[in-house]
Amino acid sequence: MLRYLYADQLSRFAKLSDGMFRDRADQFGTRLGWNVRVDAEGFERDEYDALNPLYVIWEGADGRHKGSMRFLPTTGRTMINEHFTGILGGGTIVSPHIWECTRFCLARGAESRVAAALMLGGGELMRHFGVQHFAGVFDARMVRIYRMIGSSPEVLGSTGAGRDRISVGLWEFTDAARAQVARRAGVTPQLSEQWFRRSFGDERQPFAQSA
Repeated sequence: MLRYLYADQLSRFAKLSDGMFRDRADQFGTRLGWNVRVDAEGFERDEYDALNPLYVIWEGADGRHKGSMRFLPTTGRTMINEHFTGILGGGTIVSPHIWECTRFCLARGAESRVAAALMLGGGELMRHFGVQHFAGVFDARMVRIYRMIGSSPEVLGSTGAGRDRISVGLWEFTDAARAQVARRAGVTPQLSEQWFRRSFGDERQPFAQSA
């Protein structure tokens, strides 16, 4: 199932939260060899986790983290605007209708449908919060995953070649894309909507905590 949690809500879901940060350390630090900081508890967290971002998390039937993504509005601090403007030729992405998506993480052994479920959750944020696009940085290995899910981005710029290629992309989420991603995830649009409303109810104030 999908959960939508702000950083200041994670303490209420310690098992899920701890698993997310440990799986991030495993994926980005151990498997991919990125230069990330892992603390004494084995958690991978960075400065953007301190900005009260919104996480979309797939929780397994056992209550454990199986995959997650992190979102921040581009009207505030973002990884793209502070570290990857060179890919955009020195430009930035700033709009109330664009959010940044980072730390796309899948736990070891996660079902293939988890990636699609996370994208479906991102699409729910777009639908309900008036977001038109997500922006994100991705490496070459993700191209196949996005294509498999049925949600490939518009590439705004790239650097490097082959497996070392890094790109900045922009995603939109049409009704047709939602239906395709939902099928891939094995989740009906109705159930996806139910999960979203359980987290937010009828309130529509994204990032009110950090505004």
